[in-house]
Amino acid sequence: MIRVALLFGGRSSEHSISCATAGGVLGAIDRERYEVVPIGITRDGAFTLQDPATVAGFSLGAELPEVVDNGTRVHVPESAATREFTVVAADGVPASLGEVDVAFPILHGPFGEDGTIQGLLELVGLPYVGNGVLASALGMDKHFTKTVLEGAGVTVAPWVTVTRADLAANRELWQRRMRGLDLPVFVKPARAGSSVGVTKVSSWDDLDAALETAFHEDHRVLVEAAVVGRELECAVLQGRDGTPARVSVAGEIVITGREFYDFDAKYRDAPGVELVCPAELREQELAEMQRIAARAFEAIGGAGLARVDFFFTGAGFVVNEINTMPGFTPISMFPACWLASGMSYPELIDELITLGLATER
Repeated sequence: MIRVALLFGGRSSEHSISCATAGGVLGAIDRERYEVVPIGITRDGAFTLQDPATVAGFSLGAELPEVVDNGTRVHVPESAATREFTVVAADGVPASLGEVDVAFPILHGPFGEDGTIQGLLELVGLPYVGNGVLASALGMDKHFTKTVLEGAGVTVAPWVTVTRADLAANRELWQRRMRGLDLPVFVKPARAGSSVGVTKVSSWDDLDAALETAFHEDHRVLVEAAVVGRELECAVLQGRDGTPARVSVAGEIVITGREFYDFDAKYRDAPGVELVCPAELREQELAEMQRIAARAFEAIGGAGLARVDFFFTGAGFVVNEINTMPGFTPISMFPACWLASGMSYPELIDELITLGLATER
């Protein structure tokens, strides 16, 4: 039986989303093939051993799930010479958790999706699911994602990146640059996901308040021109044995009663948004979208998985973001796209673990 360390929670503002993703994975994973060690990371960064039954019940309902500090402390292997995890109970008594074959870090946002946990796992030589240090860091940072994709010939929306220091040094210059973009614009933290800290600005009078909201999440903020078009997404899986990346059919986010696809719509099934999968596209349009998604994945040095988000203007595709650890909640687009492509949720989890075990870091 393969032993999997499931890492979830974490220090980012997407803590609860990660917990809900853990609930989805733990509820669907093949228990006859995999033994799961659920390691919940508290908002303070403590690694704790959690009860599998409790984690399997996590979902994004009225009360958001959270890793409760139960006093246990899980320790990763001290070197690449062993894969043994240990735990110190709340009463101070240490115990072995046995050797782990692979880690499954389903952490969203900073301190997890950004290459930090991946670096830790590589330091101790533990195989893990998903993207490596560089791809994770690039995918987490919207500014550098855009920079790399643009360099690879992938079309992205025009943007301006700004810091508080920039504004303090020459506010007039930076305001002129930001206002050089056509309204409306989206103001986003450079390193946050799930639409946390994102504001749609339709009047320049609202720009300063939107910047403050985004600066609360990160010290660098993007002001990005809105692109008019259909919102489409597709899921990417690393190819096996050096073969090209695999790309799912497209899903579409149809917004009817909201300003944009925000946190409540993504994770709380709020009204005003419909997820359609597969999206209605001509054969050549889907092929082009899949080609660009694979190119984006390749450009960041992707491994394991990603979800690539697009705007389709009718004349072409504009990449909005690439997500290196997309959500796995029951209403998330990543598993929905693969389900529509013929791969079930348990099969998807199995494939990701297989890729994690086989990927050379």
